[in-house]
Amino acid sequence: MKVYNLACEQNHRFEGWFSSEEDFLAQSARQQITCPVCDSFKVDRLPSAPHLNLSAAKSNSAAAGDAHLSSPAVAQIQQRLQDMARHVMENTEDVGAGFVEEARRIHYREVPEHGIRGIASPQQCEELAEEGIEVFQLPLPIPRKQSLQ
Repeated sequence: MKVYNLACEQNHRFEGWFSSEEDFLAQSARQQITCPVCDSFKVDRLPSAPHLNLSAAKSNSAAAGDAHLSSPAVAQIQQRLQDMARHVMENTEDVGAGFVEEARRIHYREVPEHGIRGIASPQQCEELAEEGIEVFQLPLPIPRKQSLQ
């Protein structure tokens, strides 16, 4: 099993698991690998070091570094990010690929103002900004692919 670090054109980083390098290349050529955040098919493999199982040789300084990664402060930040993402998901309507159209309808008061989330390309976001429609990117998990714990 090969585990590769991947990134899409918007620099969303994620892991991909493949049976071999050939499997990765074949899936990539057929555009079967998508970003879990933005669904982009333009995914590149990032440089990575091989995983070595050195758990028995771990030094005290490495163990101290691991303790820092699992500190209460890190756990608190992770929990707040999960809470924020859950709040956004529960209090906005997912309009998917219709985001740009719905944002314009809200801006021009064709429909009542309400919170929405969806998909827009960087170019579409720029076009909305030129019209005076403020949007921002907030990477959220896609419910069909992963859930908020």
